[in-house]
Amino acid sequence: MVDVSASAASGSHDPRHAPVLRAEAIEALAPERGGAFIDGTYGAGGYSATLLAGGAGFVLGIDRDPDAVAEANADIAASNGRLRVVQGRFSDLEALAADNDASPADGIAFDFGVSSMQLDRAERGFSFRHDGPLDMRMDQDGMSAADFVNDAEPRELARVIRSLGEEQRARRIVDAIVAARTENRIERTAQLADIVEQALGGRRGERTHPATKTFQAIRMHINDELGEIARGLAAAERVLKPGGRLAVVSFHSLEDRAVKRFLNVRAGRDASPSRHDPAAFVTKAAPTFRLLHRRAVKPGEAEIAVNPRARSARLRAAERLDGASFEVDEMPRNQSRNRKPSHRKPNNSKPGAFSR
Repeated sequence: MVDVSASAASGSHDPRHAPVLRAEAIEALAPERGGAFIDGTYGAGGYSATLLAGGAGFVLGIDRDPDAVAEANADIAASNGRLRVVQGRFSDLEALAADNDASPADGIAFDFGVSSMQLDRAERGFSFRHDGPLDMRMDQDGMSAADFVNDAEPRELARVIRSLGEEQRARRIVDAIVAARTENRIERTAQLADIVEQALGGRRGERTHPATKTFQAIRMHINDELGEIARGLAAAERVLKPGGRLAVVSFHSLEDRAVKRFLNVRAGRDASPSRHDPAAFVTKAAPTFRLLHRRAVKPGEAEIAVNPRARSARLRAAERLDGASFEVDEMPRNQSRNRKPSHRKPNNSKPGAFSR
């Protein structure tokens, strides 16, 4: 076995950067069969390393973050040609697999959401635990969180925070944001966290910070995360060979709903519409997947004790059948499209200006 796989599989990597539910996901992917696998969220390389250690012949790692790709050089060098890592989004998966000798694939892994490495680096602007620029861009390109917070219309801000953060107090938060940006542009994570905390009356004994849902919503919006998930799942269906395995770890309820809906419909178990998930998932067709678990797999208490961020994780896995891929509408119905901020001057006139 190669050095990169041995080091990751043995747990010598920083546990904060170890993939959640890794053992369960690898068991579902069954790399001992050999063949080509795709790690759709390369990150620190944990899944890829364990796939190689488990017998995969070749792994293509894909990551949207250029930092993750750049930091994979040592792993690539140690793999003796069995690992390749490229930059791309979930929606690029089909083309990247074809261009890098990984199609058709024997297995595909996704680990949705923001990575621990991104959260832990203040300069990336994903977290308010350490003050940094209000950025949150996974691929370090396009509209930043600061652009959206300062330039978006109040109604758009409220819609995003309510729908993607599932935050019922969105209007109160947006009133405070509008009042603050009238005085000074909001450029730092600590600025935004303080604005939200004050708008909601402080922590008041809550376990999570009051700004958690707002940060999550803004991040998901500017990175078009639900749209990318829908497109990535559909691409995985097209790329996997019959008998190939799909393993998906989600951390947010909207992510997990989309995955559950996709797999249930593809397995012929559910054809009812949902307001959260891709509309075309309701298309009638022959099943293309067989579910490997009746319910989502959750992390055990031992894993949660080592990594508290694992608590909300859910794993869903399935085996590709030989049915023809569905035709899909890749944009979820309730997804906030990653639009550029309106060119109209933001309504900063007074708090509550957008409210009924």
